[in-house]
Amino acid sequence: MKKNKQFKVVIIIGTRPEAIKMCPVIYELRKMSSKFKTVIIVTGQHKEMLTQILDVFKIEPHYNLNVMEKNQSLARLTEKVIPALEKIIIKVKPDIMLVQGDTTTSFVASLVAYYHKIMIAHVEAGLRTFKRYYPFPEEINRKLISVLCDIHFAPTQSAADNLIREGVPQGKINITGNTVIDALFYVLENFKNKWTGFQDNSNRQILLTAHRRENFGEPLRNICQAIKQLINQYKDIEVTYPVHKNLNVRGEISEQLSGLERVNLIEPLDYFKFVNLMNDSYLILTDSGGIQEEAPSLGKPVLVLRNETERPEAVAAGTVILVGTDTDSIVKEASIILDNEDVYFQMANAINPYGDGKASKRIVERILSNLN
Repeated sequence: MKKNKQFKVVIIIGTRPEAIKMCPVIYELRKMSSKFKTVIIVTGQHKEMLTQILDVFKIEPHYNLNVMEKNQSLARLTEKVIPALEKIIIKVKPDIMLVQGDTTTSFVASLVAYYHKIMIAHVEAGLRTFKRYYPFPEEINRKLISVLCDIHFAPTQSAADNLIREGVPQGKINITGNTVIDALFYVLENFKNKWTGFQDNSNRQILLTAHRRENFGEPLRNICQAIKQLINQYKDIEVTYPVHKNLNVRGEISEQLSGLERVNLIEPLDYFKFVNLMNDSYLILTDSGGIQEEAPSLGKPVLVLRNETERPEAVAAGTVILVGTDTDSIVKEASIILDNEDVYFQMANAINPYGDGKASKRIVERILSNLN
């Protein structure tokens, strides 16, 4: 390809986490507008929460597929995205497509790009639990993306090693750090202390998030029981839970936790408010992947409400503890941290293994070198 060509880059975004992690990449691409023309396509897999993130980063998509339906199955989502995205790809004729992470949006977009022989770059490549249903459907999504894509941007050496074991040529793998740290640093620089929250600062604040499909039903009820026990056991804690829009989560949480003293059930927050909420928290309980990466940069211990994690680096570094969804295990591990300041500060001061906030710059530089 000609070195002075302006390359057309398509960015696909479907969910809130994808948007958080891709907005810094979009910023870097725009800094090199003489080299890149960036086309942003959103599927709307997460509609309202996705819009919140794009508004914070002041990014307007060029195309919106609006595929979201209430209680939509993964098969239905796939069925809708493929033809809608294909029409745009045929029209735009990109040189490269960037997908992020492990969503159904990212997998389906990769498949469409492959069908049209478009180069595919995968941001946050190589994460694995090696359990096909944990997390579901993300574990298989990311493995399928790895088979389809041409350039793999692994956030850590561990992720890169996973790809090498699966037969990906080392020359196609780039260790970049995670772009979520880029996004976090951007928000801390631009929005810190612009939202003071609503909490009683005399209490130790616990941030809770839980939304993963494998935690629907009994696991979510177990998590709620653990929260009830902790609230009764510790009179100086307060739990704040931005409740996911998924109705499988909302119904359960409303039934289990609504009306409890020192438990705040709130609507999902835009990203800068959520970062400030993390920053104001004493302890975080979550089944989120991104929070496992973000919280260490804020010095916040994390208990991961999952049986498996594709982010073992944080466990090895001591910034998070994998506790699962058993009520007694959650209460036990949370109590150790709440009761023992040495344990707390050992976790809070551990080094974040996920990067230095310059992942997006590395990604864009490598894309340019591959296209030239």
